[in-house]
Amino acid sequence: MHLSGPELLADLTGPVEPSVAGRLVLVESPLPAGTDAVTLARALERLAILPCVIVSAHPSELVDVVLGVARGSGGDQPDAGEEDARQNEEADRRSEEAAQEADWHAEMADIEATFEAAPIASAALALHLRATDRRPPLDGLVAESTLFSALQAGPEHAGWRAGHQRRDRPDPGPPVTVEREGDRLTITLNRPHVRNAVSAALRDRLLDALAVAEAATEVEVHVHGAGPDFSAGGDLDEFGTTPDPATAHLIRTRRSVAASLHRLAPRTTVHLHGAAFGAGIELAAFAGTVLAAPDSRVGLPELGLGLIPGAGGTVSLPLRIGRQRTAWLALTRRTIDVTTALRWGLVDEITG
Repeated sequence: MHLSGPELLADLTGPVEPSVAGRLVLVESPLPAGTDAVTLARALERLAILPCVIVSAHPSELVDVVLGVARGSGGDQPDAGEEDARQNEEADRRSEEAAQEADWHAEMADIEATFEAAPIASAALALHLRATDRRPPLDGLVAESTLFSALQAGPEHAGWRAGHQRRDRPDPGPPVTVEREGDRLTITLNRPHVRNAVSAALRDRLLDALAVAEAATEVEVHVHGAGPDFSAGGDLDEFGTTPDPATAHLIRTRRSVAASLHRLAPRTTVHLHGAAFGAGIELAAFAGTVLAAPDSRVGLPELGLGLIPGAGGTVSLPLRIGRQRTAWLALTRRTIDVTTALRWGLVDEITG
């Protein structure tokens, strides 16, 4: 569905249910200049309970995903004469506009593919993220878990599960190792054979280690991942192994690594390298400091499973990069490199 900015505003403030309900919408122009605060508030109030995904290259509060956010600025230009400089600037401007438009089309194609495969989860994520600014973090974790459980019982996740072949990959050692030297507590995710996928056993051992830090207020926490990746996300082979989605919700809220990391954030440093996908980046983003090796890569693949980020990512990522960039990551299902992650504020420093 394609609308102009004025058409979107009129649709959201009209007397009947907006035509955008349940749709993926590309808004092709900005909102009307001088839109008054009362009209915008009415549109936002309607949008707050309207399942849909609104995409545009023109940022506004009504937009869920802003196209082009992953593009960086150009480098410095060499000195030249005044006329040459003017011609170079004009050529650079045309080239940049053409590249930007091509990027927008490619990003929109990715978003369309995600929405087509998982319209319920996509619209639910956009709806959920719109409320992030109004919810305290712990309330956000409960809301995220509730929605995650609802989607676990939905048709899109059922379709993914039907096509997923579960594998038996036992851990050769402890899923988490812990070492304390003075006031430094080093926690290492230790499932390198499965790219440190977050299993129930890893979660429980990680919570036990974080409990030590919560009890010892002098401790500084450092979290690493063994092997070539920090963590490739949740352990897919355990998806659907709890008795039912309601029970899974209660387990997630009682055994929340995200809540513990949120409480420990001021004295926690996470060290990323390789893949930090799904739960890997969702948990890391709660840390007060995120250091990343040059090979670090970040992504949110969960919509491909008919789910939303469920390890705290709809709380931790918006706190660092805002809801629109979080939605971009999830709906494009693209991976960003460490330079983009640093520019966005998802990581604090590139190390090594």
